Amino acid sequence: MHLRSFIASAGLVAGTLVALSGTTAQAATTRYEAETGPAICTGAIETEYAGYSGSGFCNGTNATGAYAQFTVSAASAGTATLSVRFANGTTTARAADIIVNGSTVSSASFESTGAWTGWTNKTLTVPVNSGTNTVRLNPTSANGLPNVDYVDAETSGTTTPPAAGTLYVSPSGTDGAAGTSTAPTTLTSAISRVSSGGTIYLRGGTYTYSSTVTIPAGGNGTSAARTTLAAYPGETPVLNFAAQSESSSNRGIQLNADYWKIQGLVVERAGDNGIYVGGSHNVIERTVTRYNRDTGLQLGRISSSTPASAWPSDNLILSAESHDNADSDGEDADGFAAKLTTGTGNVFRYTVSHNNIDDGWDLYTKTDTGAIGPVTVEYSLSYNNGTLSDGSQAGNGDRNGYKLGGDDIAVDHVVRNSIAYHNGHHGFTYNSNPGSMTITSNVSVGNTERNFNFEKGGSVFRSNTSCDSGATDRYVGDADSSNQFWSGTNGSRCSAYTGALGWSYASNGSLVVTFGGRPVTL
Repeated sequence: MHLRSFIASAGLVAGTLVALSGTTAQAATTRYEAETGPAICTGAIETEYAGYSGSGFCNGTNATGAYAQFTVSAASAGTATLSVRFANGTTTARAADIIVNGSTVSSASFESTGAWTGWTNKTLTVPVNSGTNTVRLNPTSANGLPNVDYVDAETSGTTTPPAAGTLYVSPSGTDGAAGTSTAPTTLTSAISRVSSGGTIYLRGGTYTYSSTVTIPAGGNGTSAARTTLAAYPGETPVLNFAAQSESSSNRGIQLNADYWKIQGLVVERAGDNGIYVGGSHNVIERTVTRYNRDTGLQLGRISSSTPASAWPSDNLILSAESHDNADSDGEDADGFAAKLTTGTGNVFRYTVSHNNIDDGWDLYTKTDTGAIGPVTVEYSLSYNNGTLSDGSQAGNGDRNGYKLGGDDIAVDHVVRNSIAYHNGHHGFTYNSNPGSMTITSNVSVGNTERNFNFEKGGSVFRSNTSCDSGATDRYVGDADSSNQFWSGTNGSRCSAYTGALGWSYASNGSLVVTFGGRPVTL
């Protein structure tokens, strides 16, 4: 495992991430019905509500721990993207832990669908082993689960790229070329031609653009088969937008469609965001967004006329890095952002944000547009934000690791198992969000102001650790003795967070963080 210091150069950080990204996986999707063994339903298989697939659905017992379980097969170890079809006819979301092979790997909130016949899909990504895997949806409240119809599992493999439904792109490709491996086309031409559920492979090299590359609304994949835009296995495509001027209209990639996967790309030097996601149910995996002139990767509505019901939802940002993004006034360019106009169910997992001119994460809200949907940030890392890799700073940047609000608007975000290190202001800050956030099992070390700054609201704090804070932590809400906050001296847990800090990605995309060469548990 290659370890990196927090002062590693941007080139080394980005290059190492690409090297560790491994072979681009090919998707194989299998449907697992809740009523068909070896699936387990702790409750009853019923047929009362129309619209289900197969011969029935699982109506779980309304109780904590009354789970539904599926046995998912994978050709090799890696990740599986799960699309859970469910209906929740109540007005209250139903929460569940996602347990894979006996270990809790994430959680999900199954929102109201308005009626028991209002079937919809929830997208999750989980680690899997080679062979069979048990995936359990385990409810965490007495309300139990929603009704569960099936799980579609898209698992990784390393097979040769298929010819059918695949288009190939290279820096020397032409619009009119066939899009085969021997006659590659251009990216914009491939996007206009790819079929739903098809694949576009980008060969390695540098692609230069002066205008935004848009994946248009309506050009959707499906929950069973995402349309994929991916690096060709073993190669690194770099999309360079340096020819753009700095302007809010000059983004790099703009993803307005639903059910796409973008994987393995480096996007740099756009006039605004490197990647902007306006669609829903997308997966952005193992990308690098760097040197862009606004936030590296941002979620937000497609246009000012987009209704709140169509704001981007259920997107997963997975094993992605964003660094050295800086705008000319030094106050807008974050690493990652889901702010102003985003819907529910957006997740950042195994993501790393560093050396951006403003914040590592920005979940800002404002009065004009109101509340956004709750965002989950988990198993992630934010460091050195407010200072670029070359040591330069701008006086206007906020410089927080994780900025979680704005304008006194309550949003119940979830931040867990994540690290804030040496950011230029606060590590984790509520930023005037008075909501009931869940702040669990995070570590905050050596941030310039406070490691934890929560001055109002009803947030729940559990098992957080604070070391070498610039000032005494503030935490208003429900905080018990499992936390080790900082009030002038380090507690006993801080001995685990000394020495040089490094990070890398494991072969399955999970984030590995070390202090002094010692791996720490996220």
